[in-house]
Amino acid sequence: MSRELELLLFLLALRASGEVVAGSAEAAAAAAAWPGLQVGFYHAKCPVAEDVVLGEMRMILEEDPTLAPSLLRMHYHDCFVQGCDGSIMLRSRSGKGERDATPNRSMRGYDAINRIKARLETVCSLTVSCADIIAMAARDAVYLSKGPWYDVETGRRDGDVSVAEYAENDLAPPDSNIVDVKTFFSVKSLNAKDIAVLFGCHSIGTSHCGAFQKRLYNFTGRMDQDPSLDAGYAAKLKKLCPPGHGHDHDHDGHGGAGGAAKVPMDPGSGFTFDLSYYRHVLATGGLFQSDGSLRDDPVTRGYVEKLANASSSSEYFADFAAAMVKMGRTDVLTGDLGAVRPTCDSLVD
Repeated sequence: MSRELELLLFLLALRASGEVVAGSAEAAAAAAAWPGLQVGFYHAKCPVAEDVVLGEMRMILEEDPTLAPSLLRMHYHDCFVQGCDGSIMLRSRSGKGERDATPNRSMRGYDAINRIKARLETVCSLTVSCADIIAMAARDAVYLSKGPWYDVETGRRDGDVSVAEYAENDLAPPDSNIVDVKTFFSVKSLNAKDIAVLFGCHSIGTSHCGAFQKRLYNFTGRMDQDPSLDAGYAAKLKKLCPPGHGHDHDHDGHGGAGGAAKVPMDPGSGFTFDLSYYRHVLATGGLFQSDGSLRDDPVTRGYVEKLANASSSSEYFADFAAAMVKMGRTDVLTGDLGAVRPTCDSLVD
């Protein structure tokens, strides 16, 4: 039996099992058509596209499970900078592309996307965009981390502009307060609930110390600790991250300086996509200041409290699917806009 047929049978079995996220009001709204995007965009042009992506993702994560959070993060960073157009994959000779921006210096997963693209090019040349591959890979990363399977709208085309400054300006740093976070997200038409839902991505992955060290040692510039951070949790973090340890303001990517400590964003459940992140945030204030800031807004706090006390992940999984579809529509290039690149990591200059 061919690998393509095996993957098709797997997807049919998955849908029949009921594991595919069904509904909520938000999911129903997300299901409405979006100009240029649709579920099954490649069914006629490349019917095995999603099967190939999932098959490659299975092998990629079997080889390195730590890539799951990185590939999920890549979709977020791609969409928030000039829209979901695959521009994060472009390389710059001058070191001025999105890859070179501070928030992306620890990004991993570029080789994984290139690998998936190369495989797709052997079966459907110049058909599946890098932007869509990133979106599908993010969905598969969640699913293969025991999270939900949800339908991904496809039909995006690739952009050809990649500027580090845009990434520096458009991505909320981990030490953001809730006002700043809401500002960054509102520009992308994402509301307070979307923030609370999408921050659940921090259920998987790790961070280097530099992304949260300020909370431990110099929160207000007076060599103090963030008073909202649970004292017991702070003490554990200080053991892992002594003063001056780690200089990379990044998370989830296992990158940065060699030997730097890697701290789970969701202790005890760092590779399982589940509700424990919300329990962790409610009880301790979370790893990042931006995590803890979810407790400072009535909408985001209410959602955190609800999920922290939930007995089932079904509502969250439906909300997450809807929020990911919504984010995946950000400033997309469709129709005659953009292009389908033959390779994802083309040089931009």
